[in-house]
Amino acid sequence: MAKSTLISHGTVAQNRKARHDFAIEDTVEAGIVLTGSEVKSLRKGRCTLTESFAQPEGDGLYLINLHIPAYEGASTFQHEETRKRKLLLHKKEIGRLAAAVGRKGMTLVPLSIFFNARGIAKVSLGLGKGKTHIDRREDIKKRDWRREQSRLMRDKG
Repeated sequence: MAKSTLISHGTVAQNRKARHDFAIEDTVEAGIVLTGSEVKSLRKGRCTLTESFAQPEGDGLYLINLHIPAYEGASTFQHEETRKRKLLLHKKEIGRLAAAVGRKGMTLVPLSIFFNARGIAKVSLGLGKGKTHIDRREDIKKRDWRREQSRLMRDKG
């Protein structure tokens, strides 16, 4: 019997570039409003997070530029691939995140999309501040130093 390629729970997509470009201060897990063909496409593991971001609009929070490709099996009810998708959060969390985004340099970046144990699609958002070129260089120096330390400790005993 062939193994199923559908993802029932676990990570669908990760935004690895987000932690490189932003200093993530806080993370929050949010539900996401999807149509049926979008869920089917996500279960096949097809999603791109690289250029997406979240933004407060009116009384809610919306995920913008999330690319979920069309599902081949759906014929008449296809979804728009890069539409705005509403995020499901408590009002207090929306207010807190909207206030944080209002501050200079703060942004909401999706870190990953996953299905929880109950099979519900969730998005992990990171509240971060953009890194400068100097910050990235410092991160590289720290990483290299940690690697050198581990080599020295391994060789010395």
